[in-house]
Amino acid sequence: MRLVTVLAYTLLFVASVAVTLGACALFTNAIEWLGKRLGISEGAVGSVLAAIGTTLPETSIPIIAIFFGDGQEEKEVGLGAILGAPFMLSTLVLPILAMLLLLYTRAGKRTARFQLKYGEVVTDLVFFTIGYVTALACIYIPSRLVHIIAAVALIGMYAYYMKIKLGTPDAEGEGSQLDPLIFSKSAATPSRLMIGLQSVIGLAGLILGAHMFVMAAESLAGSFDVSPLLLALLIAPLATELPEMSNSFLWLYRKKDRLAVGNVTGAMVFQGTVPVSVGLLGTDWAITSAASVTMVLAVQATVFYLLQLLIGGYWRAWLLSSGALLYIGYTLYLFLR
Repeated sequence: MRLVTVLAYTLLFVASVAVTLGACALFTNAIEWLGKRLGISEGAVGSVLAAIGTTLPETSIPIIAIFFGDGQEEKEVGLGAILGAPFMLSTLVLPILAMLLLLYTRAGKRTARFQLKYGEVVTDLVFFTIGYVTALACIYIPSRLVHIIAAVALIGMYAYYMKIKLGTPDAEGEGSQLDPLIFSKSAATPSRLMIGLQSVIGLAGLILGAHMFVMAAESLAGSFDVSPLLLALLIAPLATELPEMSNSFLWLYRKKDRLAVGNVTGAMVFQGTVPVSVGLLGTDWAITSAASVTMVLAVQATVFYLLQLLIGGYWRAWLLSSGALLYIGYTLYLFLR
């Protein structure tokens, strides 16, 4: 019976990936056209429009758990969801992008260097570092007033970040070539209605795929007696970050590096400010030592990526991919503790 259950949830896992990939194709295609119609830079499309679109649904998890949960266990689940996402984006998703770049290069499909405006990347990483260090510091300042002030400041910081990003249009001709809108392939310039419809359907598919993944991951974890901490910090974020990962991997394959990387670094900024504010306002922000380690590691990884840019001027894919060692090391720590 257990084998049948495992096989069933494995099939659900495979189906969730298929749904996510199909929805990803719809969403990325639509969001590129939305940016073009609104006159927004390609970097802002990835780091703001795509990042917010794919992170807002999963942000509902900590909000529901913290503000509408019945007990302390629900609050802990909410905190795990808040902390797991930035850790996974910084120590796993960005390194995987670098690994994929190396694979595409070995296959002869592209050059071995990201084609980015690194000033945009630096802006994202600096905003994330400041926001997340602020949240980390609040763990050691058990003052309700300080937590409220920090939460308001983080929300204000994200609003300022959006103003910077959306206020910087691309120069003429800088954007990459767009494929026809899937829902309106014959139109040279699709209508906003069709773009919006495709965006909503694509996003709904991403949410459905993520929820299917969550169901499969939680059930499989329960079958193998995986610890709640491992589930909250590693397995659940893997499911909820699936839309961002899928979008970025697809954009990288299409050689749209600004969109691919911006989607991840923009999501880091959002996850390091807005959901953190929810935690600061809705809980006493009492983070366990095992969970706070993920915050430290996320900051360390981000500073490492920043130093690569400040010293070398660009990312070397093999060096960027080494950030995954932090994720692997922490995962082994949780398994063995």
